Formats: sequence, structure tokens, C-alpha cells
Amino acid sequence: MRVILPLLLAAGPALADCPPPPDHSVALSDLYDRMQAAPDPATAQPLNDRAWELYTDAPDEAAQAVLTRGMRMRESWDLLGARQAFDRLIDYCPDWAEGWNQRAFVHYLNQDFTAALDDLNTALERSPRHLGALSGKALTLTALGREAEAQEVLRAALALNPWLPERSLLKGEEL
Repeated sequence: MRVILPLLLAAGPALADCPPPPDHSVALSDLYDRMQAAPDPATAQPLNDRAWELYTDAPDEAAQAVLTRGMRMRESWDLLGARQAFDRLIDYCPDWAEGWNQRAFVHYLNQDFTAALDDLNTALERSPRHLGALSGKALTLTALGREAEAQEVLRAALALNPWLPERSLLKGEEL
């Protein structure tokens, strides 16, 4: 079943229930503390990379396989295939923030900013301190011309990691 279930998920609707997402909140809080204390971007980057490893740690092997497949498709600019993979992932694991975050990224790349924002809001309901979803939401709000809201969300992301590349978009104050 371990080999068959990922193939079934990639081909069609899920046949089993997704387990709860892993709880990495303690490890992420520690990483955020360390990012905030980092003296420079080079020190913060490996911590940010580790946070991404935790965000993309799927609830089970089947979800991990679909996530990996969708991310590879997105990286090769097969945005339709990637969106379909993330649709399946969300259908299978609706409580896992990363499925919503990844589909939002595909919507953003397709310049469907309203759909991206909807998915980012859902991701943030599930994981309010998800750096990728926060920075993605700031970029999406900017693309929608909602600059004041974008700045507020960007500040929330930078409160967790002041060294995000998006910090260059902050207006009106220094960190």
C-alpha cells in the first residue's frame, strides 16, 4: 500500500483519510527566535531553510509524494499540472497549510492574485506564523494594489525573520 497510495493520489482522488499535520510549532518558535537574533542574512538563511523543511514535512508519505510532484511541476513551469497536484493535495489534506500555500504560489505565478490571496488566507488560518504564506500574502496584496495591508502583513513576517528578502519592500521605517 505504501507504493500504491502515492500513485493513486497523483492520479485521482484520495482513497484514505489524511492524518493530522505534524506539529512543528515548538521547533518553529525556536527557529524564529534564532532568526530574530541573527546578526545578518547569512546567519539567518540556514534557519529559514530549516523552517521550510518543517513547513514541507507532509502528514504522510502519500501527501509528501503529491507535494514533491507538484513542486517539481511548478519548478518546470507546468503550472496547470502543479495546480492539479495541489488541488489533489488539498482535497486529501485540507488541514495542512502547505498544500494551500503551494497552490497559492501557482496562482500567483499565473497572476491570479485573488485566488492566491484566498489560498494564502486559508494557509494562514491553519498556520498563522507561516513565513512563506505571510511573505506571499504581502506580495499578493501589493500586486492587488492593497499597499497598506501588504505593509502590515510584511511587518508580521519580518517580526519572525527580519532578514527575509522581502524586507526591501518595507516602506517608511527601518528594521
